[in-house]
Amino acid sequence: MSSKFPEDATPVAGLALSKKTALVTGASRGIGRAVAARLGRLGASLAICARSRGELERTAESLRNEGMRVLPIVADLTRADEIQQMIEQTCTQLGEIEILVNNAGVGLFGPFHERSESEWDAVLDTNLKSVFLASRAVASRMIRLGRGHIINISSLASKSAFPGGAIYCASKWGLMGLTACMAEELRSHGIRVSVVCPGSVATDFSPHSGRDPATLLQPGDVAYAVAMLVTQSPQSFISEVDVRPLRKA
Repeated sequence: MSSKFPEDATPVAGLALSKKTALVTGASRGIGRAVAARLGRLGASLAICARSRGELERTAESLRNEGMRVLPIVADLTRADEIQQMIEQTCTQLGEIEILVNNAGVGLFGPFHERSESEWDAVLDTNLKSVFLASRAVASRMIRLGRGHIINISSLASKSAFPGGAIYCASKWGLMGLTACMAEELRSHGIRVSVVCPGSVATDFSPHSGRDPATLLQPGDVAYAVAMLVTQSPQSFISEVDVRPLRKA
């Protein structure tokens, strides 16, 4: 586990998410980092999680320099015990989690018959099992609060098949089913569950050689969608958001 946030860091009053705590997984770079920054600028206290301590600490320092209250936590999200420790540490130091953004993900691509069992496990454990484990860990606490929002970052690959995408698509199609069932089970407790499905995003997640940058989304585009979800009117919830670039490839 990692260091505390600075003692003089305090929630920013008067903003939409002031006095709320958000946990963002896979937050050391790319989409997760952009989402965390957006929520922090809306006033949320932030717990950010990743496997790489170096990148995570650099992200935390950058966010703190903007005046945000940030708690970086190194954790393996495929392990239930580490997730439980992460949740308890966040709640102890920042307060009960009202926003969980399940963003951590990996991609391995290529013909399915050439992929190994260990590659299957790596993708499904990170992209699907970790969402189940993290959401399960916060759900009971949100139920006691009577409110909360869980947002799962999926992909348009959850709806479109393409050569070489078998394992990745399987994880994201599964995530859509998990999200839909979670939403039905938790809505009566005042908890929203939503999914964001972006198209290709300009990150180092996968190469985009030869693509016109204008046909790629930016991490901030996904962060904007997340911010929209957590600031919507209280009597309804948006269950699914597809995010596409304005220009086609």
